[in-house]
Amino acid sequence: MTGQVWRALGTAATLAAGAAAYATWVEPRLFALRRVDVPCLPPGTRPLRVLHVSDLHLVPRQQLKRSWVAGLADLRPDLVVDTGDNIAHRDAVPALLEAFAGLLDVPGAFVLGSNDYYAPEWKNPLRYLDDSHDRRVRTGSVEPGQHGPGPAARDDPVRMPTDDLVAGLADRGWVDLTNARARLEVGGVRLELVGVDDPHLEYDDYPSVAGRASPDADLTIGVTHAPYQRVLDAMTSDGAGLVIAGHTHGGQLQVPFHGALVTNCDLDTSRVAGLSRWWPGAGTAPSSRAPGDAAWLHVSAGLGGNPYTPFRFCCRPEATLLTLVPAG
Repeated sequence: MTGQVWRALGTAATLAAGAAAYATWVEPRLFALRRVDVPCLPPGTRPLRVLHVSDLHLVPRQQLKRSWVAGLADLRPDLVVDTGDNIAHRDAVPALLEAFAGLLDVPGAFVLGSNDYYAPEWKNPLRYLDDSHDRRVRTGSVEPGQHGPGPAARDDPVRMPTDDLVAGLADRGWVDLTNARARLEVGGVRLELVGVDDPHLEYDDYPSVAGRASPDADLTIGVTHAPYQRVLDAMTSDGAGLVIAGHTHGGQLQVPFHGALVTNCDLDTSRVAGLSRWWPGAGTAPSSRAPGDAAWLHVSAGLGGNPYTPFRFCCRPEATLLTLVPAG
């Protein structure tokens, strides 16, 4: 090889190493607060500020993340919606509740993700690029009010302290939407909430909570950890005007001028993070083709990731302050 070729290869290797270091050590710590208006309330309704947090994947040593999350209480939202994957270590529940301390004084609701049930495991990082994550599908029936699988579940990895997590949130007044419906009145706005257990683990049981949106609610909000189309279709078929989800990590690695490569579910990459429209059967149709009565869908890129694949590139960790405003 000529010296020019060797110099080019050396430059490419240096750039690749720099990008890898940035994606591993810098961007995962560049927490961002997004602000989005969602026109989904009836005319004349006062705006409602909803803080959406998701996918912290917290381990106790992450003091910077804990401090940043604690500071979100200064936003004084009207409502907090937590779409799961809160913890990534068996000892993380006390640290999570400490970070959430100020937010737990605010009305809130939550669902769970897979890492709220099972400890993360090492996986080949290259598998992230082809969306072939091993879901370790677990069998076992889910009883009403039960979190996760029944005792017949097989291939069971290390369990997380799920009950402690749920109790810590629910005891402070947050509503557990695990395959459940609830009513809240927040700031004079009448909300109906419907949630499911984690669809990525196939724990969702929407039929047990299915039903048309209540006509005396100002807004019905669907809440799910993973935005699988079967759940989005079911919730919006029943009249949910807004669906809130996490799980995707915004693709975690985005290619400049292209976007995300994967969503880690059957949602299309154009909806991997942020605000879009959804309607029953939307599939891969763009939001620009949404019918007039389509629901709004907000997917959070989340605040963390599996500790064994901690990288992010062109996809900063985030929380979102959704301001719900009257439509039209």
